[in-house]
Amino acid sequence: MNTKQFNVVIVGLGFGAEFIQIYKAHPQIKMYGVCRRNEAEMHKMADLFEIEQRYTSYDQVLADPTVDFVHINSPIPDHGWMSLQALEAGKHVMCTVPMATTIDECRQIVEKVAETGLKYMMAETVVYSREFLYIKQLYDQGELGDIQYMAASHPQDMQGWPEYWERMIPMHYATHVVSPVLGLMNSRAEYVSCFGSGVISPELAEKSGNQYAVETCHIKLKDSPVAAHVWRFLFDTARQYRESFDVYGTKQSFEWALIEGEEHVLHTAKKPEHEIAQRITVPDFAQRLPAEIQKFTRAIQDVEHLSFIQGAGHGGSHPHLANEFACALAEDRDPWPNAVISANWTCVGLCAHQSTKQGGEIVRLPDFTLA
Repeated sequence: MNTKQFNVVIVGLGFGAEFIQIYKAHPQIKMYGVCRRNEAEMHKMADLFEIEQRYTSYDQVLADPTVDFVHINSPIPDHGWMSLQALEAGKHVMCTVPMATTIDECRQIVEKVAETGLKYMMAETVVYSREFLYIKQLYDQGELGDIQYMAASHPQDMQGWPEYWERMIPMHYATHVVSPVLGLMNSRAEYVSCFGSGVISPELAEKSGNQYAVETCHIKLKDSPVAAHVWRFLFDTARQYRESFDVYGTKQSFEWALIEGEEHVLHTAKKPEHEIAQRITVPDFAQRLPAEIQKFTRAIQDVEHLSFIQGAGHGGSHPHLANEFACALAEDRDPWPNAVISANWTCVGLCAHQSTKQGGEIVRLPDFTLA
C-alpha cells in the first residue's frame, strides 16, 4: 500500500463537516483545509477541529498547489462547475450527489477526467450503506440467485430545507434510488420511461418548472433481462422519510422495512409459506475499514442536521466513502463509482424528467455514460 498522505480540502461545511473527523483519523489522508464563504462560520468549524488552512474562496483552494483533492459539499447547482474547475486545476474530486444538474455538465466532467487522468468519485451514500453492502454480499455469494426485479423509493419532505430545494425537480435528485438498482450488478441504465403523478402547490410548481408531486420511473438495464422501478417526491405528499431498496431473486429476496426503526425482511424460496419471510438485522461492515476509522460507521458528529434526522445516519456509509477514495488515490485506480458510472446514475434522473415531460416516452441514456 502506498504510504503517501493526500491533502484534502472540504468545500462546504454543513453536511461536509461530518467528514472532518474521518479524514483526520484516516492513515492516508491529511485533513488539510476547509472552505466556506461565511468566514465566521468557517473559522468556528476550523477552530473546533484545529484545522490550519482556511479558505473563503474556492479560487484560493484551487490555486494552492499543496491540495491533492477537494471534497465538494456545496449546494447542488454548484456541483458541476465546481468539479470541472477542480479538474482543470489538477485536483482530484470527490463530490456529493448528484454529479451535476445537466447532461452536458456530466459529459464535460467525464471528458475532463479522461483527458487529465485525475480521479473523480460521486459520493453516493446508499451504495456504501450497511443495507446495500449486506445485499451486495448476498448477491456476490450467490444467495439471491438470479436477479429478477429491483425497486427503490426515496420519499422525502423537503419543507424547511434551504430554499434552493424548492426549485428542485424530484428526478433531478434521484441517485439515492438509482445507484442501488444499478450498482448491485454493476449495470448501466440503457433507457428510461417516467411518469409524473399528482400536483404540488402553484408556488412550488412555478419555482421548479415542474407541476408533479411524484415522478415514477422504469429503468431498463443494459445487456440484461432485468428492469427496475424507482420513485421520488420532494413536497406535498404524506410519507415518512425512506430510502428503500428491494431486490427479488430466484433464491432469496430482500424487502426494506416500511417504517423507520423496524427490521428488514428476507424471503427464501421453496419453504413452507409461513417460513418464507423472516425479519433480519443487517450487520455493520466496519471490519472492512482501517481500524482508525471503524468507529465512524456508528458515529455522527451533528445529529441535529436535517440530513441525518431524515437519513438515519446514511447507513454508516461516510467512512466507507472516504476510504474508497483514499484507496483509489493510493492504488492509482478508479474509485467506485467513477466518472462514467456517476454520470450514468445521475443522467437516469435527468433523462427520466425528460420522459415525464414527454408523457412517459422512452428516453435513452447518452452514449458517454455507457462505456
